[in-house]
Amino acid sequence: MKKILLTLLLWAGLASGVAASEGGIEWDKFPTDKATDVAALQNGAKLFINYCLNCHSAAFMRYNRLRDIGLSEEQIKQNLLFSAEKVGENMKVALDNKQAKEWFGAAPPDLSVIARSRAVDGKGSGVDYLYTYLRSYYRDDTKATGWNNLAFPSVAMPHVLWELQGQRAAKFEEVKDPHDESKTTHRFAGFEQLTPGKMNAVEYDNAVGDLVAYLQWMGEPVRHQRVRLGVWVLIFLGIFTVIAWRLNAAYWKDIK
Repeated sequence: MKKILLTLLLWAGLASGVAASEGGIEWDKFPTDKATDVAALQNGAKLFINYCLNCHSAAFMRYNRLRDIGLSEEQIKQNLLFSAEKVGENMKVALDNKQAKEWFGAAPPDLSVIARSRAVDGKGSGVDYLYTYLRSYYRDDTKATGWNNLAFPSVAMPHVLWELQGQRAAKFEEVKDPHDESKTTHRFAGFEQLTPGKMNAVEYDNAVGDLVAYLQWMGEPVRHQRVRLGVWVLIFLGIFTVIAWRLNAAYWKDIK
């Protein structure tokens, strides 16, 4: 319990840090239909394990929980079990936090509840942030990693999906400050594709949507069951309220 509480406090701090450091761009809307698409969740799990689980852990998720999105235990063993020996193990990595701080400037956070911790009032949900963030990387030779991000300027994490998306440069233009014409500000003016990736823009956006859908599912695997159950609970309470109201009326009708 203490470990869970400490993790939640850490995520609260990270979320506030993201809110303070994000550059003010509008977040794109996550395609919500992917959240219930089993094929999208399975592809997202594959992308997560191949590209994210090298540095980031998901310590509160076990491999065998992937059976809930239609994967058999044999499929998990053959295709996804790279950093563990048994399907009942948690999704952990061997990366040492001290080494990570030396290499990246900060230890990669655990991603178990990343989609639930990134929501910002007035900006959007956590999945909106992740969907925008993973599609906003660009080359920046002034940064130690060679990468920067519009949604999280000066981010320490390099673009791990660059082989899929290719390398892009961000174009900025100077515009006059509407409140003070003597001042100018930099405004994002689009991306320029420098090298092609394995996917085109539409395919990459679709892959990121699958990955974010999996990250959302991983944060609360029983979310959709909870919502469906909640509907039936509300229906039951509504019917019970009517029955209790009529019983109360029948009980008191002869009492003056």
